[in-house]
Amino acid sequence: MKMQKQKKLLFYFILILIPVLFFVLFEITLRALDYGYNTDVFTEVKPGWLEVNPDLARKYFHNVKKTPSTNKDVFRKVKPQNGFRVFVLGGSSGAGYPYIPLAAFSRYLRTRLELAYPSKTIEVVNMSMTAINSYSLRDMTDAVLEQKPDLILIYAGHNEYYGALGVGSMENLGTSVPLVNFVLSLEKFKVFQFTRNLIRSIVSSFGGKEKPKTGTLMSRMAEKKKIPFRSELYKKGIEQFEENLSAILSKAKEVNVPVIISTLACNLFDMPPFISEQYENYPPAKKVYASAHKIYKNGELKKADSLFVLAKDLDMLRFRAPSEINLTIKKLAKKFNFPLADSYAALKNASKNKIIGDDLMTDHLHPTLRGYQIIGKTFYETMASHHLLPKGKPAISFGFQHKLTLANYNFTALDSVTGAIKIKLLKNDWPFINPKNKLPLEKLFKPKNYVDSLAWKFALGDIDWIDAHTKLADYYFNRKQYEKYYKTMRTIVSQFPIVPRFYENAATKLISVNRLDYARKILTRQMKIIPNAFATKWLGIIYLKMGNSKLAGKYLKQSIEYYNRDAQVYYNLAGALIGTKNYVEALSYVNKALQIQPNYKQAKNLKLQLESVVKRMRKN
Repeated sequence: MKMQKQKKLLFYFILILIPVLFFVLFEITLRALDYGYNTDVFTEVKPGWLEVNPDLARKYFHNVKKTPSTNKDVFRKVKPQNGFRVFVLGGSSGAGYPYIPLAAFSRYLRTRLELAYPSKTIEVVNMSMTAINSYSLRDMTDAVLEQKPDLILIYAGHNEYYGALGVGSMENLGTSVPLVNFVLSLEKFKVFQFTRNLIRSIVSSFGGKEKPKTGTLMSRMAEKKKIPFRSELYKKGIEQFEENLSAILSKAKEVNVPVIISTLACNLFDMPPFISEQYENYPPAKKVYASAHKIYKNGELKKADSLFVLAKDLDMLRFRAPSEINLTIKKLAKKFNFPLADSYAALKNASKNKIIGDDLMTDHLHPTLRGYQIIGKTFYETMASHHLLPKGKPAISFGFQHKLTLANYNFTALDSVTGAIKIKLLKNDWPFINPKNKLPLEKLFKPKNYVDSLAWKFALGDIDWIDAHTKLADYYFNRKQYEKYYKTMRTIVSQFPIVPRFYENAATKLISVNRLDYARKILTRQMKIIPNAFATKWLGIIYLKMGNSKLAGKYLKQSIEYYNRDAQVYYNLAGALIGTKNYVEALSYVNKALQIQPNYKQAKNLKLQLESVVKRMRKN
């Protein structure tokens, strides 16, 4: 009997083990074949450098051909000892739409931190993406915390209904928060990806080929277009946000990583409700909006402000976060004892009407460049008031930092025009207009100059960001507009700080027209991020031409440490040593230059002069 019982148990064990082994072997096979996509949050873009995985959005979007991407911020794989590392989580307003990536409030923060704390290695990594919400942010949190951040900043909540996996989105897995998060956790398995793709393929073969949805991502994401105020689905969106945000804050709290979460702002004064209908005892949103304007004209600002907020809350198309999202943000900040950045109040106070409108918003919720800078300033001041800035005394007084940050902000005319075009494209589709009334592209925008033409091509996706900005830089250089060329190249190296050719191309061109001041600034920035033989060589030569022999010698000796076969470096180092009256050492470096390049005419002449000087010195 005992033997039979053991055999029976063994039989059941083998029965269970066979499918488990099958799936394990199948998973190994799919990984060996590199099936599907990588779900890691970060990937190594260059040895020693990480960026957000370009395929990460595929984890959240399965019905969109072109998935959103982040701002391509990079950071070091190993956090430096003097490093200060900040991660930013959010949706399109976090990413800086429509001026992505340069207008994002994270760029304000990075610029100000770099200016105020030049001895620190500043890393501000913006992970925000268009059309994602708290599900995606929660999914990224563990990976973010593994990177040892000094601070996490969150500006999110507008996409809880129509962002990926939101309760009203076409990318929807239902309203159960635990279930959606469980499904997301399965995405890392190739077997799961294979099964999902197989099911979709079978369903589509029976249902016929589905006609692809056209229009802006905004117009495509809204599946449930009417979500009445305080309806069940409305409440589910709030619950989803609160549960996911609580999980994010709880995880950060466990490992003592501070988080600053911001209130959200949107266009209240100049944005009528998208869908206005009577629901239960609530008035139509457009009626309330009209009343708000009427009361505003009568000078009753406080009452008008409340009605503008109510009109937004009654709007059944929930692209703007309802007021309960901000209430939830404030409640959770207090519950977890994390600082609150009140961006809503800051933008409201800065608005000309004291009610946020078109002066600070480009559309229904995306700020203007000035609006984004106000949000960045609000976060920075919150960091300062809660002692979350880098340790040590800043190089610039606090009161002067904001002004200097704006003066050094990387933003070009191309970015400004591109943003305006993207808003035109956005507003030329539902829900801003009836799709039947869409204007053809040729009537929507007519380029008037070269910058307009570049911006138009970039906005339509005909050229990429780097191509557009490189062409703009070349345009300025060819017209001898060297300051504009420098500022454009500074913008490029700020966006792609670990690509040596951008620094080198800029420095070479600027040196060729004797704009050593601009070349020095470009190369100095390179030295802080990716020092190499080129940067040290030309900084040495520039300082030599400026008459600073000591600094010239320092950089030229560094250049030799990177590469010791450049005769020009040895020749110029000899010149620097002559400037400090080290004639014997200078002669030794001239000889090294001639060993590498025997026919180096200038080095031969210098050698004769130095030999004469050294000879006289020895006689004396």
